[in-house]
Amino acid sequence: MFERSRNPELWDLLDSLQYGDLLSGKIAAIERFGVFVDLDDVPDHPVFAGVGFISLPDLSWRSFEDPSEIVHLGQSVSCTFLQFDTWNMEARLSLRENQPDPFQAFADATDVGRELRARVTRLLPFGVVVEIFDEVEAVIHRSELAGEQDTAQREVQVGDVITAVVLGLDRQRRTVRLSQRQARSDLG
Repeated sequence: MFERSRNPELWDLLDSLQYGDLLSGKIAAIERFGVFVDLDDVPDHPVFAGVGFISLPDLSWRSFEDPSEIVHLGQSVSCTFLQFDTWNMEARLSLRENQPDPFQAFADATDVGRELRARVTRLLPFGVVVEIFDEVEAVIHRSELAGEQDTAQREVQVGDVITAVVLGLDRQRRTVRLSQRQARSDLG
């Protein structure tokens, strides 16, 4: 834990920030657990590569395997201040807060019962992940895949485009329930 006395100028600056403040800087380090940002016009951090830190969920609305798919070293970014982490003496930041939530745009344009085209992006033991809208993915449970129950999942491959019907939308949880089995047509 850092004490205020170790770097009072940095502490006071971070303590004065409010949720939602926009801060700019450059990506200083990319780690498997998050990204450090060297903030503009802020004293250097005594230990870390930058005073700002973006956790993986706050990097982007879309799913990704590696943070370097979203940002690169030296990239200039504008981030939303979330909170002052007094334990690490850093600004917790969000890159995705500055971007519209693609799920909400999808939910605004979609009704339960709508059929849509979905591209399979991953195979899971319990179903498949499909991209249903720009940067919006959903899981189709294996029980909702078309075909015979025991072979349906083996018949779908990554890259396939399938037709699915929207069974439900949950805006708060940002989830969509889909069924390939209940789709009435091939949108071909």
